[in-house]
Amino acid sequence: MQVSVETLGNLERRMTFRLPAERIDTQVGGRLREIARTARIKGFRPGKVPTKVIEQRYGTQVRAEILDGMLRESFDSAIRENALRLAGNPQIEQSADAAGEGELAYVATFEVVPDFGDIEVEKLQVVRNTAEVGDEDIDKMIDNLRMQRQSWTRVERGAKANDLVTMENYSEVDGVRRPAEGAEKGSTVVGSNAMLQQLEEAVIGMAPGDEKDVEVAFPEDWRITEFAGKTVKVHMHVLEVSEPVLPEVDGAFIRSFGVKSGDPDQFRTEIRSNLERELKGALMQRLRKEVGEQLIAAYSHVEMPPRLVENEARSMAAGMVEQARRQGQNFDPAPGPFMDAARKRVLVALLVGEIARRNELKLEPKRLNETMRLIASTYEEPEQVIELYRNDPQLMSGLQNRVMEEQVIDWIAERAQHTEQGLSFQDAIRQ
Repeated sequence: MQVSVETLGNLERRMTFRLPAERIDTQVGGRLREIARTARIKGFRPGKVPTKVIEQRYGTQVRAEILDGMLRESFDSAIRENALRLAGNPQIEQSADAAGEGELAYVATFEVVPDFGDIEVEKLQVVRNTAEVGDEDIDKMIDNLRMQRQSWTRVERGAKANDLVTMENYSEVDGVRRPAEGAEKGSTVVGSNAMLQQLEEAVIGMAPGDEKDVEVAFPEDWRITEFAGKTVKVHMHVLEVSEPVLPEVDGAFIRSFGVKSGDPDQFRTEIRSNLERELKGALMQRLRKEVGEQLIAAYSHVEMPPRLVENEARSMAAGMVEQARRQGQNFDPAPGPFMDAARKRVLVALLVGEIARRNELKLEPKRLNETMRLIASTYEEPEQVIELYRNDPQLMSGLQNRVMEEQVIDWIAERAQHTEQGLSFQDAIRQ
């Protein structure tokens, strides 16, 4: 194999490498002969399928697989021999112009990791948050669970905070009634901020059958164009008022959350375990953000691979599009506004990788298994989830990358100048 490397820019390289066509043909022929010995094709006895039929049926696929394998092997070998460190995936294309007689030539364009110089994590100043799960946090979670299972009882009094109010309304703006006939019907929980504050305040004290007109100033960016930035008269007619009824924390309630014994102490123990798991993830997220910000501040002057940054920006934009789609919205942003955030992400990711390489940090199997079991424990069938990870290379690769990043973040924080800052559980999990 012949290889040549050209410098196209500070961080961009072009590699041309040539493969002997005879070597590819030999491997393809060998693989097709192996297939011919076991192939079952209608009209032929096993092992007696003509070579031409095997080539027609499997030739294209086999050649593509072998060529792909040889390209990967040749490219990886050339990267090692030239001591290059890739940033992102290469673009590999066949080049007829570069090929000599009896050769196949390919050109790979790729970016390399920038030179960060000395990475002195000891000079970073990191604030490490700490928090614990208290009994009051468990009480709050039980209250939340009760609210999830609450029922409603109709009352004839005026509405107050936390009541469910069913009403109909119509509006008048610029002398036009909306809707033109009838009224819109809906329900809201008083104090949930599902309505504008003026409407929330107006409904308090209204009993079933009460009607009221309210002058409401709508924001400039209101979703209904006719109302945006205008003062609108809203006619409100309350149909029903219902008060919440919370279930008792008894055996039946506890068993409904999977605690078969119905024992309150075991229920609280399991809630504590769940909250501690949530807290651990939240504290790691805070530490990741803190360390990332310190790395960005210290190394923002280092040039980043432009194509890698652009790809990250496109990925971030695509994520926003998908999020908007799930919310029933149409949103198609260009990657431009994401470029600064993408550059910071790429900077942190490359620095984390470089720190791991320079300090020979390796993925800890114990930590990987602990994280996998932690994730699995949130599902009803944990062992099935673990099996899913073990049998899905893509899932496992994503988990390994996550755990390795957390290892490096911890390693950096331990060696940096750090101070601890205590938070309440509620503040710690609030992102």
